[in-house]
Amino acid sequence: MRLPTRRLALAALFSLAALPALAQGRAAAWPSQPIRVIVPFAAGTSDTVARLVGAEMSKSLGQPLVIENRPGAGGNIGTEVCARAAPDGYTICLGTISSHAINPAIYPRLPYDNLRDFAPITQLSAQPNALAVTQNFPARTVPELVALLRSRPARDVAFGTSGVGTSVHLAGTLFGQLTGTELEHVPYRGSAGVATALMSGELPMAFDNLSSVWPLAREGKLRVLGVTSLQRSPAAPDVPAVAETVPGFESLSWNGFFAPARTPPEIVLRLHREAVAALAQPSVADRFRDLGITANGTSPDDFRSFVASETARWGEVARRARIQID
Repeated sequence: MRLPTRRLALAALFSLAALPALAQGRAAAWPSQPIRVIVPFAAGTSDTVARLVGAEMSKSLGQPLVIENRPGAGGNIGTEVCARAAPDGYTICLGTISSHAINPAIYPRLPYDNLRDFAPITQLSAQPNALAVTQNFPARTVPELVALLRSRPARDVAFGTSGVGTSVHLAGTLFGQLTGTELEHVPYRGSAGVATALMSGELPMAFDNLSSVWPLAREGKLRVLGVTSLQRSPAAPDVPAVAETVPGFESLSWNGFFAPARTPPEIVLRLHREAVAALAQPSVADRFRDLGITANGTSPDDFRSFVASETARWGEVARRARIQID
């Protein structure tokens, strides 16, 4: 039997009015079980950020955030797991400049779409990289370094990084592009190998996270010529920004939380709210300050726009340098 038009209209209005209540009920019931946080890298700065923030979020959410390290393929393995997970709020991941901005340009067969397959939650943090050299390197400043490189044959000076396609690899590449110089890239397996090579004199210079090389510089084991933020870092205020010599040079290692696409918006917003609150906790803020890391806590929409701009920016740098990983 067909309902009269008026009754159909009233039923439709009732259904629409009930939607906000249903959404609130679903958000109120979540979370009812532990939340898996996939970190697509091994132990390091990004892993530390996820664990610090996750520990505080566990307290406020009433459920543990379980960190699951799934390293491999430059972050692609763990990131794909997150992209394919059920969009129910019980699996999120830590994304970085590598997994969500650089990899789309350097991996021809990337197993996920960094923009379409994820719901950004918030950018958690950013930290500058650093330009470090051996103790006996002839250039004592960034201007002296640029002059030295321009006086030498192309690729006569090598720079080391923690791997091909990393943010520090692209930082060195961008430095060469903006200064009109060409450096030989020497990838190592992680920051520890880079530091060892610098301290032994095996490697003349390197780009690495500031938190990795600055403690060694304070001990006199190597020198940091510049940081890769546009302004000087509070963690190393006496170290010039490379941008003071090379205008526009900036390379920040950043990370943030992402959920699979189609995760309910109210759950994404709840995760965002709890993550931002966690960033303000002394246990997180003090540790970030020690590591030279800046907390962010951007909105999901702002984070989405930021990821899109970073994808375009670093994609151009990688394409100009013809960096690709099969």
